[in-house]
Amino acid sequence: MISYILSHTQLPEIAIKNTVDLLNKACTVPFISRYRKERTGNLDEVQIGEIVKFKEQFEALEKRKTAILKALEEQDVLTSELKQKIKASQDLTTLEDLYLPYKKSRKTKAETARQNGLEPLAKIIMSQNANAIESIAFKYVKGEVASAEDALEGARHIISEWINERTDIRNNIRYQLERFAMISTKVVKTKIDDENAQKFRDYFDWEEALSRIPSHRLLAILRAETEGFIKYKIEIDDEKALAKIEDRIIHSKNDGAEHLQLAIQDAYKRLLLPSLANEALQIAREKADASAIQVFAKNLKQLLLGSPLGEKRVLAIDPGFRTGCKVVCLDAQGGLLYNETLYPHPPQNDSLGAMKKISSLSEAYKIEAIAIGNGTASRETEAVIRKIHFKNDIQVFVVSEAGASIYSASKIARDEFPNYDVTVRGAISIGRRLQDPLAELVKIDAKSIGVGQYQHDVDQTKLKKALDVVVESCVNAVGVNINTASASLLSYVSGIGPKLAENIVAFRDEHGAFASRNDIKNVPRLGGKAFEQGAAFLRIKDAQNPLDDSAVHPERYDLVTQMAKDLGKSVQELIGNAAVLQKIDLKKYCTDAVGLPTLQDIIKELEKPGLDIREQAKVFTFNQNIKTINDVHEGQLLPGIVNNITNFGCFVDIGIKESGLIHVSNLSDSFVKDVNEHVSLHQQIIVKVLEVDVPRKRIQLKLHH
Repeated sequence: MISYILSHTQLPEIAIKNTVDLLNKACTVPFISRYRKERTGNLDEVQIGEIVKFKEQFEALEKRKTAILKALEEQDVLTSELKQKIKASQDLTTLEDLYLPYKKSRKTKAETARQNGLEPLAKIIMSQNANAIESIAFKYVKGEVASAEDALEGARHIISEWINERTDIRNNIRYQLERFAMISTKVVKTKIDDENAQKFRDYFDWEEALSRIPSHRLLAILRAETEGFIKYKIEIDDEKALAKIEDRIIHSKNDGAEHLQLAIQDAYKRLLLPSLANEALQIAREKADASAIQVFAKNLKQLLLGSPLGEKRVLAIDPGFRTGCKVVCLDAQGGLLYNETLYPHPPQNDSLGAMKKISSLSEAYKIEAIAIGNGTASRETEAVIRKIHFKNDIQVFVVSEAGASIYSASKIARDEFPNYDVTVRGAISIGRRLQDPLAELVKIDAKSIGVGQYQHDVDQTKLKKALDVVVESCVNAVGVNINTASASLLSYVSGIGPKLAENIVAFRDEHGAFASRNDIKNVPRLGGKAFEQGAAFLRIKDAQNPLDDSAVHPERYDLVTQMAKDLGKSVQELIGNAAVLQKIDLKKYCTDAVGLPTLQDIIKELEKPGLDIREQAKVFTFNQNIKTINDVHEGQLLPGIVNNITNFGCFVDIGIKESGLIHVSNLSDSFVKDVNEHVSLHQQIIVKVLEVDVPRKRIQLKLHH
């Protein structure tokens, strides 16, 4: 396993060995990267993630080898040479090629020919030594075989299968597919005028090299094919491919040559090309999936680490026209204090009544900020709010609603607010997103947050796994207040998981707030391992021991106490005291278990304990004159917020229903390798309007520097 991971990652062998050892002891990636730096040689989460990936790949390969060896033993065909080849294979493709001749497949043409006694004839043709093949074939006319031509056709089927099973031939065609395959598409004639087919119009007649097709285009083609609007083909130069096979098979010009030629054509058209073209598409698809998943993961990370307003009292509005605006008041911890529906917009038009009500609610509940959802009627609601003269300085934020409707109808929301309907829950979610986006967004299935491309088309298991890793990484990077966190948030803490998270919340409800990290050990079923993995990511505000609200691991408390003692100070006096902390001679505290990386982390944490790595939330205002796509004109400079990032560019909310697209070519004057290097999700930017296509509701933008 170690050499397999080494060959794929180029990381130091000792680091791989120690990391695998820690993973085998049920340590989590956030824990290993943060608190076991000496063992891993300071590997980061991404590098440890790579080790996890190739460890799992190796385990899957070994499992498949075991299954194949068992099947071959049962068939009594396992030679020592074959066993050796199987054990030595380093990837699934090679392994499956070795197993191919022995696969118990459905009844094939070759199998039928064998049962009809035609294998000896196939061997004679294949040997290329005999002439007068037709007359030899007459000897095999019996039973099901009615004529010499039948006998020869059956023999060719057997030869086709032999050709199909040859690893060298398969690899040669794989190479040609990898280098030269073209994917082409044609519209299904009966669907050409279908309204739903129009979004795939670009692919009604398309051709491109499979090796160069970008992930979003391949996924679009596959979706269009699934929905029945187009058909696709994968092709290479057939003549060249057949010539390569003939070079390997035909060595003489005797009678058998033409039969070999026919068998080669049959093997290629019926067996080799369909299965290997499919394999090539599968590889391209996996790459496209990986690329789309990576885009989604990067977006999700930026979204989860979005700027929190913090513990402030918020009035949140889920705007609407006919159904009214749902208004809720939340305390600083996100608890619901009040809710009501107001009707400032048509048809009721009671904007004065709504303004008065919001003004009085803001005073009554000492509101510090207002959060408005960015869906229908958002701009109109914001305009109403901006007319109110508040007594205190209240900041107004427009908050992304993506996924709020999924949350409000979920079991989590029903459990949190059993006595309120989905509209109230939706408004609460909008307010809480402003207070702490991470704590609120973890309650929603990540793929429903809508910050990816084709997330419903990619491999769902891989997508879920990748997104769970991102959520876990973000939650542990920020840390979690154990006394206020929901079970959803706690479940992502290193070593905790859903069941223990529920136990923590139940224990907290019954016994009140945790006073120290040590108290966490009293939670039922939370053993030593879970405490070791999770304690340092769980924060306790205003604890007696100030380290309980820091990222210092409890296993290092004694060390910090010793440092303080050596300086003649208390731990409390060390905290935030940069001048004293910088003077500590760290080498003096190095041991086998604790090296400089850990000690430096401890000092950094003591300087600013529990520091939130996220930026503060900032107020943003759209151009108030832009209400619909008809107000957008070429050449305008507009403020906007990046609301989605893809491989081909990013989408920008400019305050109307339609988001504009900054194509990758309009992000910079130089070549753009990665969109994320130029913009980030929810970033506030200025854009220049390049083109407005009102009928197709498309707006082309350029990033204004």
